[in-house]
This record gives sequence, structure tokens and C-alpha cells, in this order.
Amino acid sequence: MTDVLTDIWDRILSHLKRNHSEFWRGWFQDLGPVNLENGVLRITVPDHSRQQYLKQMCNSSIVAAAQQETGYLVSVEYVLSNEPELIVPLRPLPKKISNTMGESLFFSPDYTFENFVVGPSNRLSHATCVAVSEALGKAYNPLFVHGSVGLGKTHLMQATCQTALKRDANLNIKYMSCETFVNDFMRAVEEGNLYDFRYTYRHSDMLVIDDIQFLSERERSQEEFFHTFNTLYQAGKQIILSADCPPSEIPHLEDRLVSRFSQGLVTRIDKPCYETRMAIVRKKALMRGIDLPEDVISFIARKVENNTRELEGALTKVYGMAMLDSGDITLELARQALGEEPRTPLYQVTVSQIIDAVTGQFNVRLSDLQGKRRNRSIAFPRQMCMFLARDLTNHSLEEIGGHFGGRDHTTVMHACRTIDKLRQNDDKTKMILENLVATLTRR
Repeated sequence: MTDVLTDIWDRILSHLKRNHSEFWRGWFQDLGPVNLENGVLRITVPDHSRQQYLKQMCNSSIVAAAQQETGYLVSVEYVLSNEPELIVPLRPLPKKISNTMGESLFFSPDYTFENFVVGPSNRLSHATCVAVSEALGKAYNPLFVHGSVGLGKTHLMQATCQTALKRDANLNIKYMSCETFVNDFMRAVEEGNLYDFRYTYRHSDMLVIDDIQFLSERERSQEEFFHTFNTLYQAGKQIILSADCPPSEIPHLEDRLVSRFSQGLVTRIDKPCYETRMAIVRKKALMRGIDLPEDVISFIARKVENNTRELEGALTKVYGMAMLDSGDITLELARQALGEEPRTPLYQVTVSQIIDAVTGQFNVRLSDLQGKRRNRSIAFPRQMCMFLARDLTNHSLEEIGGHFGGRDHTTVMHACRTIDKLRQNDDKTKMILENLVATLTRR
């Protein structure tokens, strides 16, 4: 029975990875079947956050896959592992933050500090959240994180909460959207239940509110939140808030709230740079067990510039198209998936033609470009060749590197970034590039 059950579960996992790549995660491989009895397939799960992720995000797809692979109308149940170190003690508020007055939010297992990619645009916000998770109410209180959508605010807030819970599983954490707070307050007023509302919110160890700008123009809610804030702050409890702009720019927010939101630390998350976007794509692919070539990672990072959610969406689209096709992820497939047709220049340019043009322009030899010398008189033409090869041919980064002494893809990426920056900031480099491109693409 065990071998049969394992085979069924392996087929379910394959079905999920093939047909539901949007929620597939690498840690699914660590899950295991317990038994299949009375029409119920029981799956062991290591912790509450993963249990809630499976229940709320994946259950219907897992059930459908289980029914298809077994041929029976089975249901699926997710049970916590029996390993003592993985069992979270029972407490009033487990990792699923239950609030009878409003919606129930759970922590995503993806949103941990280990899975957060740190770069110049978010380094301060990450560092402060780590510090807060280790010293609630002491390091930075309140902590106010702001930035545009999809840049990682929710990720950092949930990571802070989950890390704090690992240090003390009995913490009473209230984590919710500002809309939930406002709706709970309005319902409490209508039902004459303000005492329970205030007790619920003012007896927490940690209050974490997402999208606090939702308080704008809600005078009674602002009044209530002001007193809730004061009660928690004076008791030394941690407060973390997020918004799409700093406190002073939230419209129609009372001055006393602006002052209190700003009295701790206000930190901003900006759009990720190219290198950070590459690291994000690489991390997301690793989390989902996707083997992604470096040239595809580079392409997605260049194609999508706005935020992390769009990067993840692009990755999902590329992987989904690969599953419908041969299963192999290539640069051409990525270009098709993201709406960019494979480049077919009017004049097909080869790497050899690029090398001839560049060596003529800079009076260097092919052996110099393929050699190990790194002085600028050689390195610059070599980088120029790599940049033009990436833009004017369909070769992968590895193939381009092979033409220049067997250099690896990271060297090619560095060369492309260097020339791209020079092109934007140096008129002479821009003119040389334009002349070379015109020469190479001339019929």
C-alpha cells in the first residue's frame, strides 16, 4: 500500500507542476502521503503556514489532481508533522491570525527573510525589519514602510511576524489590512460592541497594518486608531504600518497621526535595479523548482522593470508556455511568452562580422579579444563585441562567451551592463555604438 500511495502522490505532484505552475513551490517535494482511507487522502505538512497555504491557495487544484490520478471522488486533508520540533504549540492565535470580527489572514511560507532578495532599493527596510523581529517594541517603534505596489512591503511585514513567532510562539499578533480594521470598527459601532473591538486590538503584542492610507478621510476610524496606537505604544508593543506613500503625503490624515507615524522610523522601498531583478527572478525560480537558463533570467529582468509581482507573473507565463510546449525553457520561448517575437534583423549579423567591425574600429586583434588581458584598450572593445552580439544575434550568453576565450555568462552580462551604462551617460560611446550598428545592419 505504501508504494502504491507514494506512486499516487508522485503523479499528483507531477500533475500540479505541469498544470498549476502559478502556485507550485519547491517544498511540495517535502510533503508526503500518510494514508488514503474512507475517501480521504491525508498529507503531512511541516508547519501551520504551509498548511494554510495548501488549504487556502491550492486545495481545489490538489483535490482535482487527486481525483484524476486515483479515479475516485477523494478529498484531501493536511495534517501537521509529528516531529516535535515542527509542531507549533496550541495558542489563541496560531500562524493563521484568526479574528472573529473580520477576515482571517495567514502568513505565506514564501514570505520569509530567507526568500527576500536584498538590493540597494530595499536594504534599509530589510535591515530594520530584521532588527524589529529580534527586539519587538525596542528597535524601531513604530516602523513605517512605504513604496509602490509589488515592491516587497507585504513580504517584509510577514517575514517580521513569522520570525518573531519563531522566537516566541505565544505572541498575540494582529496582522491585517487597514480595510479590515475600518470594517471591524464600523461593525462594532453598529452592533454596540466597541468594548470587544477595543479589547481585541489593544491587547495585542504586535499590530501590523497593511495599506494604512485606507484611513484617509475616515474621521471616526482615525480617532479610534489614534487611541489604539497610543495604548499599544505606551505599553511598549510593536507597531508596523505600510502605505504607498510616506505619512506626510497621505491625504486627509490628521496631523496627530502623521506625527505619531513619523516618530519611529519611516523607510522607503524603491523599484529594484537590474541586478536585483535578476536575483529576484533567480530566487523565484529556485523556490518553484524551475531550472531557468541565465539568458532567460537576464531577458525577464530587462523586460519587466516595475515590481516583483510582475516579475513573478512573467516567470509563471514563461514556465506555463514551456509546459504546453516541449518543457524546455529557452530564450526564444521566453520572448514569445512575454510578447517579444524572436529578433529577425533585416540583415542577419554574425559574431564574426561583429568582431571584424570592432577590431577595425579599435585597431585590435582577434587574439587580443580572446586572450586574458584586461587593460582598458582591450577590455572595452571586447565588452563592445559582447554587447553587440547580445543585441544583434540570437546567441545565448554562454555561446557569446564561447567566442571570446570561453568566458562564462556572468562575464558577458557584466560586459553588457557596462556598455549599456556608458551608452546612456557617454555621448562618444553612444556614437561609436550607433555607427557600428549602422555598419553591421546595412544591406
